[in-house]
Amino acid sequence: MSNVYEIAAEKRERAGKGIARALRREGLVPAVIYGDKKDPEGIALNLGEVKKLFNTGRMMNTLLDIEIDGKKQRAIARDVQLHPVRDDILHADFLRLGKGAKIAVEVSVTFLNEETCPGLKQGGVLNVVRYTVELNCPADNIPETIELDLAEAEMNDSIHISEVTLPEGVEPVISDRDFTIATIAAPAALKSEESEAVDGEEGEDGETEGEAGAAEESGGEEEGGEE
Repeated sequence: MSNVYEIAAEKRERAGKGIARALRREGLVPAVIYGDKKDPEGIALNLGEVKKLFNTGRMMNTLLDIEIDGKKQRAIARDVQLHPVRDDILHADFLRLGKGAKIAVEVSVTFLNEETCPGLKQGGVLNVVRYTVELNCPADNIPETIELDLAEAEMNDSIHISEVTLPEGVEPVISDRDFTIATIAAPAALKSEESEAVDGEEGEDGETEGEAGAAEESGGEEEGGEE
C-alpha cells in the first residue's frame, strides 16, 4: 500500500493570475483542493515540497495528508500543470478522500523472475503492452505497484490481468475483457530462421514430387514405344 505523504499548506483567500504569480515569486505553488461534498478551497504549498513529491514519479497515486490551519485532509493529486518551456510547477489540483472512498489510479507494473523465465532464457523478448494499469482502489489501499511473475512464462505466451493477484478491494477499471499486460515474443532472427526452414522443407518435398512425376511420364513413353 502507498505510504501517506504529509505536506503543509496555507489557505488562499483570493484567486487570480496576479495572485498566482505573486505566490510563485514567494516559492509557493497555488493549488485547489476539492471533493468529498465540500466546497473547493484555494491553497498554497511550498514549491520545494511539491517538486520533491513530483520528482518521485508517483505523485498521482500517493496518498497525501494536507495540513491546512492545523487540520489534516486526506487527498490525492489529480492534476499538475507545468510551464510549457521550463517545466516549472505552476498549479496543482487535489481531490479530498472521504472515509470509504474509492478512486481510479494508474499503478505501475513490476516484472518478477525475468532471469529464470523459460521463454526469455530460450531467446524470447519481453514485449510490454502496459507499463501501468488503471485500477479502482479503496483510498486506504492503493498499491505502489502490481507484480507480474514470469517464472513459468514460455515463448509466445501472453500474460493477462487475470494472472495478477490484486489486493483486496482492488479491481481493474477495464472490466469487460481480460486484457494483455505483456507477451514473450520470439526474436525476429529466430522467426526468420524458422520460416526459412519451413520453406526449405516445402521446396524439397515439391522437388521430390516433380522428379517422381517426371520418372512416371518417362516410363510411360518408353512402354508406349516398345509396343
